[in-house]
Amino acid sequence: MNTPTTALITGASAGLGAEFARQLAVQGHHLVLVARDRARLEQTAADLEQRYGTTAEVLPADLTDDAGVAAVVGRLTDAARPVGILVNNAGRGLLRDFERNNIADEKQHLKLHCEAALELTHAVLPGMLERGSGRIINVSSIAAFLPRGTYAAAKAWLLVFSRWANLAYAARGVTVTAVCPGLTHTEFHERMGMDKAVAPSGAWLTAERVVREGLADNLRGKAVSIPSKRYKAVAVAARLLPDRLLTGPARRPK
Repeated sequence: MNTPTTALITGASAGLGAEFARQLAVQGHHLVLVARDRARLEQTAADLEQRYGTTAEVLPADLTDDAGVAAVVGRLTDAARPVGILVNNAGRGLLRDFERNNIADEKQHLKLHCEAALELTHAVLPGMLERGSGRIINVSSIAAFLPRGTYAAAKAWLLVFSRWANLAYAARGVTVTAVCPGLTHTEFHERMGMDKAVAPSGAWLTAERVVREGLADNLRGKAVSIPSKRYKAVAVAARLLPDRLLTGPARRPK
């Protein structure tokens, strides 16, 4: 049952985060929008409120920073304003190979994808369990099934964490889903500086489809959501094929 509640979405100013916010607003949920850029957040919030009649609270925070994480934890643990849906969506990519990356960038990358999601889930979970209801969506990736560097490794952590958490807490009313999209048209690759032409046009999904299928699978209680048949097939192939065949096309800058 999709009862209106408050949804907190990280990385909500663009891409999948903004689409999660839009679709949850359409469903009647109130929103807490988290991202680094206050101006973009305020613009997104104003647009959602005007279009869908929802309320959209803005919470600027950098989730690679301890103070930013603490600010979001404080909002999630505010018993007077409970959050019924948490979408851990904030993320980034690293274009270069591991040995060429600055280790500080790698540590921030890991903190954003794994540590921040861990802390925010840990913060929101007690209230959800006490109320006997809650929904947590962790935006992973089809890369979680593939041997493709530290991005894939971080997304694999989110995938396994979500599978375990759904098994552990679904009987107590809290559904946890890892959404694992393939290549998706958002700002993600442009921000990373990646040339999107390395992948054929047919490989790309829309943000609308990824979010729609992810939200539906979460409502169904599924621990893993892989939007589209083509990427479901990739996940199956990943279990059968040798690693050397699964590395994919080389990333290249624009």
